[in-house]
Amino acid sequence: MSYFLENEEVEKVEEVKEQDGIASIEPLLDNRIVRAIREMGFEKLSPIQEQAIPYLLQGEDIIGQAQTGTGKTAAFGIPAIQHINPDVKKLQTIILCPTRELAIQAAEELRKIAKYMHGIKVLPVYGGQDISRQIAGLRGVQIIVGTPGRVMDHMRRHTIKLDLVNMVVLDEADEMLNMGFREDMELILGQIPGEHQTALFSATMPKPILEITDRFQNDAKLVKVAAQELTIPLVSQKFYRVKNQDKDAACVRLLEYYQPKLTLIFCNTKKKVDELSDLLKEQGFQAEGLHGDLSQAQRDAVMKRFRNGGTSILIATDVAARGIDVDDVDAVFNYDLPQDEEYYVHRIGRTGRAGRTGMAFSFVVGREVYKLKDIRRYCKAKIKAQPIPSLNDVTETRVEKIFDRIDHYIEDQNLNKYIDMVEEFVNEKDYTAMDVAAAFLAEILGTADGKDAGSNKEDFGDTGAEEGMVRLFINIGKKQGIRPGDILGAIAGESGISGNLVGTIDLYDKYTFVEVPREVASDVLEAMKNVKIKGKSINVEPANRK
Repeated sequence: MSYFLENEEVEKVEEVKEQDGIASIEPLLDNRIVRAIREMGFEKLSPIQEQAIPYLLQGEDIIGQAQTGTGKTAAFGIPAIQHINPDVKKLQTIILCPTRELAIQAAEELRKIAKYMHGIKVLPVYGGQDISRQIAGLRGVQIIVGTPGRVMDHMRRHTIKLDLVNMVVLDEADEMLNMGFREDMELILGQIPGEHQTALFSATMPKPILEITDRFQNDAKLVKVAAQELTIPLVSQKFYRVKNQDKDAACVRLLEYYQPKLTLIFCNTKKKVDELSDLLKEQGFQAEGLHGDLSQAQRDAVMKRFRNGGTSILIATDVAARGIDVDDVDAVFNYDLPQDEEYYVHRIGRTGRAGRTGMAFSFVVGREVYKLKDIRRYCKAKIKAQPIPSLNDVTETRVEKIFDRIDHYIEDQNLNKYIDMVEEFVNEKDYTAMDVAAAFLAEILGTADGKDAGSNKEDFGDTGAEEGMVRLFINIGKKQGIRPGDILGAIAGESGISGNLVGTIDLYDKYTFVEVPREVASDVLEAMKNVKIKGKSINVEPANRK
């Protein structure tokens, strides 16, 4: 039995393709679906929805090239609900997803779309959950959203019947391929009997995906969201040149400086996820890791705490993070640069949502700068080089936030009792109220030992450099065959700072002056000890103060 559009309605599809906004598809939908998606806040269709929904309503096979965060779930979910016959209490649609998290979230969104379509039942099925409970829950289900392995398990057990399935969706097909599900995908598709519709969504189109489309789709329509449409304009993107051993310290420093409320940190290995989560916990942060070695119950608990704000920092691998959809993420860290440019877009798309601004920080080690150039080209985005904030910078930021809280406290609270206590203390001791306030501030900042937070950094004074920079003297110049590029390469290569941060280079016959950011000047001086340029030993020191 098929519930695709009749010829008259197909003509309507062609007409509405020329219209804009959610109103363009409303005439094609059940009024109860329209009511539900209006309540969900749908006003304008995303590019992938605009292209895919009319074809899917018409019963066409499609290949959708788009990433997570572009509205794919609604793109296939709205037509899927429209096609369901609520009176038939048997399986009619199968949706395959790479991870449990994505399956759960997709099922939740489909339930919202079907909110007023009484009689439609949606069930997520995935590994790590008691299969006997799943089997019991399958009674009367018209749509299952599941991982390939668990769907195959039910097929082998004959706990799902495929004879009335008229729509199959493969979501994140490339990721399912990467996770080793190709055989399962092909077996599932090969066992769907009779005429049916197949929709495949994938961020990339590698050869195996194209082979699947050739075998299991009929005259599929290609709908594509261009890469440049995927970047998020409200995300401030920065990168930091660091040495591998300094990543942990840099991560802590940036978290202390920016103090984001919700943070996602991406690592390329499970081991690093565990190591970094342990480190951040030791530093007093509310951090947890998420990767494939955790049980389903553990993963669910971690995600619940992150969504509810009980955990402020989530550290994850790309695979574990698939399908995570949290709107309030303030910052995304690429602790490790992703292997694929498209993953970068996928990662940073987790912040800067719903009209909010977001931050994306990337650590770049050594020759990874070339990978960053590829990411820049792909994204057509400005990713600005930045120095790691100094300890002084962190302290100043903390002080500003403390004073801001104090300001609100003074306005909102009756402090007379505490004023009396301070006055009594001041009268007994040889202190002023300013002394007491300063001592409280030092105590809060953890610097009550009287040392400035940035005291480990040298105060270079005025070296004749631009504001915020330190001018360094190097005892080598033109007569030794030195060029500005040699100086720049040595500083960037040895210190790990980006060449973009190096300022003016003044090259003379026997010496050179170069400007570097004040906050990294000590690091540069330390790194340049015992360094040779073009085989010649050099000495680097701050320029004479004026």
